[in-house]
Amino acid sequence: MKRIITITILGLIFLSCSEKNNEPNVKSLLVEQLKNTHTNQEWFVPTKKAIEGLTLEQSNWKDSTENHSIGELVSHLIFWNEMNLNAFKGEEVAEFKDDNKETFKKNNGQDWKNATKKLDSIQTEWERLTENATEKQIAEWNTEIANMTAHTAYHTGQIIYIRKYKGWWK
Repeated sequence: MKRIITITILGLIFLSCSEKNNEPNVKSLLVEQLKNTHTNQEWFVPTKKAIEGLTLEQSNWKDSTENHSIGELVSHLIFWNEMNLNAFKGEEVAEFKDDNKETFKKNNGQDWKNATKKLDSIQTEWERLTENATEKQIAEWNTEIANMTAHTAYHTGQIIYIRKYKGWWK
């Protein structure tokens, strides 16, 4: 029999239904959210599926200069998810003093294929490191990881919207 467990983190409510573990912890919920924003389609489309099969031309399409292209959204996710990943690993991370607009970069040529692989790699590493994180790391990073997954889901929704608008979604 499944049991529904409710856990509140930062005012967000997480529900977990599990036959294996009736007592989810913050780490297991964060790992689940990382996987859901990456490859597991639960309540929303994950990034891997959202960008699958897009061409370079499609990744760079924009309806105006004010809105971002899919490629720019992917670039932005790479920037912030990688910056946080490096900090989580204890690597030196320079303080970001630039304009956030600089994180939305257009792809050229091979850049698009490299960007999709890099985002996949970063998300995979986040999952692995979070699964193996210490209690201290989870205590220090749970807010940042939860916010990062929400940020990723938000921009993935924008990607799906563009694909549907342009007829590029099945």
